[in-house]
Amino acid sequence: MATVYLAHDLKHERDVAIKVLKPELAAVLGAERFVVEIKTTAAMSHPHILPLFDSGTADGFLFYVMPDIQGETIREKLNRETQCGVDEAVRIARDVADALDYAHRHGVIHRDIKPENILLHDGRAMVMDFGIALAVSAAAGGRLTETGLSLGTPHYMSPEQATAEKEISGRSDVYSLASVLYEMLTGAPPHVRASAQQIIMKIITEKAEPVTTLRKAVPENVRRRWRKRWRNCRLIASRLRRRSELRSTTHRSPPRRVTACTPASRCLPGGGSVSRCLP
Repeated sequence: MATVYLAHDLKHERDVAIKVLKPELAAVLGAERFVVEIKTTAAMSHPHILPLFDSGTADGFLFYVMPDIQGETIREKLNRETQCGVDEAVRIARDVADALDYAHRHGVIHRDIKPENILLHDGRAMVMDFGIALAVSAAAGGRLTETGLSLGTPHYMSPEQATAEKEISGRSDVYSLASVLYEMLTGAPPHVRASAQQIIMKIITEKAEPVTTLRKAVPENVRRRWRKRWRNCRLIASRLRRRSELRSTTHRSPPRRVTACTPASRCLPGGGSVSRCLP
């Protein structure tokens, strides 16, 4: 959908990432409509959402500017390690759920949650390209198919996205987040096939294999929470946060036994006394 360039902002003395939309997409969108729609994204501010610095048009190209954040995406991490630790995967999913909950409460649906759009930076997850898919969808209207591009990535599409329903709610992002968590835990997306069409057909007609089929070590209190789709991301974030807190409490060291000391009646020469410790 876009080509990324690393650049330097001379005015503010900072490195930035500039994403330039593909020309065929820009031709369908039109500059004015795209800039209007992307303002919704620019107004969002959340610790787990990568902010949008600027957007505009230059020589017929549509672009938007984001900070250049040092880190790696979930995709890069999975390419290197195949799977994430259970606690790490839960923490990442909780961060993303927090970001999605914030966006949904502000009327914005991401529509393209996937490992490539989640950045790991300083121990926390940040969602990238937030609202870009919405801006593209709203600006292009029904003409998006003219570009040969689609919104969403087949492996992580919700069934309603896969069947091209017009009204997409926040529950679509819930499905995509669950698919990303599934891959972090097992090393593979829920539905794998050779072509996008075959993947979409599996999403519509088949259930994913249980997580424990691919990774038996995943605890019951993690896998049971994803047997059905959650109503919203606030519930997801709340439950995952509660699990982390319970684990933190469980793994705390037991309190040390404190002994109390009282002076004994026998005194030492020079006025000192011997202390006797009581259990």
